[in-house]
Amino acid sequence: MKIEIWSDVMCPFCYIGKRHLEKAMDKMPFKDKVEIEWKSYQLNPDYQNENHETVYDYLSRSKGMSVDQAKQMTGQVKAMANEAELSIDFDKNIPANTFKAHQLIHFAATKNMQNQAEEALFKAHFTEGKDVSDNEVLLGIASDLGLDRAEAEEALNKETFAEAVRYDIYESQQVGVRGVPFFVLDRKYALSGAQPVETFEAALKQSFDEWSKTQQPNLTSLNSGDQASCTDESCSL
Repeated sequence: MKIEIWSDVMCPFCYIGKRHLEKAMDKMPFKDKVEIEWKSYQLNPDYQNENHETVYDYLSRSKGMSVDQAKQMTGQVKAMANEAELSIDFDKNIPANTFKAHQLIHFAATKNMQNQAEEALFKAHFTEGKDVSDNEVLLGIASDLGLDRAEAEEALNKETFAEAVRYDIYESQQVGVRGVPFFVLDRKYALSGAQPVETFEAALKQSFDEWSKTQQPNLTSLNSGDQASCTDESCSL
């Protein structure tokens, strides 16, 4: 069963939602039968941090609030992250355009490392205070993941996956994404936001139960008595 997640690296609730989903998944006996695909989304596609803005300055300007209000708001988010056993340091957080970061995630997907790249980018942005719009930062993350640095650099320089990022964003509009994180389970059920672990558990059980029923073919047996047959272990002749 596939779970698609529209997410932006700059969104703290996406990081928290990721961890909540993982905690729910760890409780599921069928977790090895679930495939997760990360989809690109940009909360502020035109943003460029040209004046070394802090996250407090960015929120103050973009949301029309005071810096003190921005600090209070991020404090609440940090507390929520702590409950999810995540460390977020807004004091050194660098607002950034995430278009290149999403390209790196798509590149990592071709190496079956998409989830690891997503996690590394969240950690770099929210915990380590790195600029995830910077090529050297992204290439360092690629190297740390064991990806080929030269290959990753070529993909970023040539924008090999730029169109894939744009298509994800286009697709988000088609499925009704209005904010992230946005989770789509088996293209039937959707959850928006960093839902509690218990909510993910219930959604996983319901969607997997329905999905698994579609994987069992309804075969009508036409056998009449024992006939010649072969199994994996033996032949009955």
